[in-house]
Amino acid sequence: MSRMSPLPQLNLSRRAALLGLAASFTLGRASLALASIPGDKRFVVVLLRGAMDGMSAVEPYGDADFASLRGPLALDAAQRLDLGGYFGLHPNFAGLHAMYANGEAGFVHATAGAYRTRSHFEAQDYMEAGVAQRIDNGWLNRAVASLGTPGGRDIALSMGLAAPLLLRGAAPVQAWAPEKFATPDTDLLARIAALAARDPIIGPPFANMMAQRGGPAPNMAATPGNDNDFAVLADAAGKLLAAANGPRVAALEIGGWDTHQAQTRRLDVQFKILDAGFVALKAALGPAWKSTIVLAITEFGRTAHINGTNGTDHGTAGVTFLAGGALAGGRVLGTWPGLGASKLFENRDLAPTTDVRSIAKGLLQDHLGVRAASLGQIFPGSGDASAMRGLVKA
Repeated sequence: MSRMSPLPQLNLSRRAALLGLAASFTLGRASLALASIPGDKRFVVVLLRGAMDGMSAVEPYGDADFASLRGPLALDAAQRLDLGGYFGLHPNFAGLHAMYANGEAGFVHATAGAYRTRSHFEAQDYMEAGVAQRIDNGWLNRAVASLGTPGGRDIALSMGLAAPLLLRGAAPVQAWAPEKFATPDTDLLARIAALAARDPIIGPPFANMMAQRGGPAPNMAATPGNDNDFAVLADAAGKLLAAANGPRVAALEIGGWDTHQAQTRRLDVQFKILDAGFVALKAALGPAWKSTIVLAITEFGRTAHINGTNGTDHGTAGVTFLAGGALAGGRVLGTWPGLGASKLFENRDLAPTTDVRSIAKGLLQDHLGVRAASLGQIFPGSGDASAMRGLVKA
C-alpha cells in the first residue's frame, strides 16, 4: 500500500507559533521541519546523520590510490554513473544522476565542517549550530530570522520528535502533532536484540519481535526496511513548500549512515532511499522545483582505508550533495586533495579542502537573498570561510 497520500489538513494555531512550540512527527529514521521566509525561493537542508561515506557515494575512481585503499568497497567500472571522467556516482543514485545530467544536481567533494572531532554527538551539534561549540540555536534558524517575518505566513512548522537544532532559535516554531507517534528506530532495536541474544529469558522474545518486524537477525548490522519513510516525508515537504502560502524552508533528516561493517550492503539500501527522497521532493514541488535548492550534509566523512569488517570508521572529509532547479549544477566542485599516503589527513582520512559553511553561505546569499553582512552572525567566527559563489543559476 502506497503511503504517498495527500497531506492531511494541518490545524495550526497562531498562538502555538508565538509560543515557539515543537511538534511531534517522525517516520522511522526520517523527520521533517519547515519554516517560512519572504519571497518564493525554496531552500531544503537534508541532514545525513551517522556520517555518510562520501567516497562510496561519489567515487574518485580517477585517483591512482583509490582502488588499493578501498578494495572490495570500490565499484566495478560498469556500475558507476559517470560524472565527467574522474568521479563516478553510485548506481543507486539513478534519479540524482538524471538531475545531474540536466544541470539540476552537483557535488562538492572533500568537504568538512570547522571542527575536527570524530564524535557523532559533538559533530552533529556543531554541524547544525554552524560553530564549533555547543549552543542552543542553529544556523538555519538564524538565517530565517535574518530575513524577517513573511506577511500572512506562519513563521515555522516542525514535524519531528523535536525541531532539530538546525531550526531552533529566535524564529518561533509552529506546532502540529498527528495521531500516530514514532516507532522505535530499527538500529536501536537491533542493538538491543544483539545485547539480549544470549539471555535465555529476554533473548528469544526480542529475536521473535525482530523477525515479525522484518528486521535483521540479532547478530547482523541493521538495515532500513522496505518502506521508504524518507521519501514519504520528502513528498510531504514538497507539497507544503509548493503551496502558494506555504513554508519556504525545510529541514529533513535521515539516519543510518554509520557503516562500520558490511558497508556495501548497507549503503546499497541507504543510497536507494536517499535517491528516492530527492525524486519524491522534486515531483511534489512541481513547478516550484525551479526556485528550489537542496543542500545535503553529513557530520563528517569516513576513513579512506577499509577496515577489517568490510566497513569504514569515523573520518574527516566527505561529500556535499546539491540539487534543485535553481542550482547551476552538472558539476563536481571543490579541490581534490588526493589519496596518496602523504596527502591523507592524519594518515587515515580524506583531507578537507572546502568548508561546508562556505557552501551554505553562498546558497544563503545568492539564492535566499541573505545580506552578506548577516553571514557573520549566522556563522559566528567564520571569517576564514568565504561564501562560495556561482552555485546558483543567474
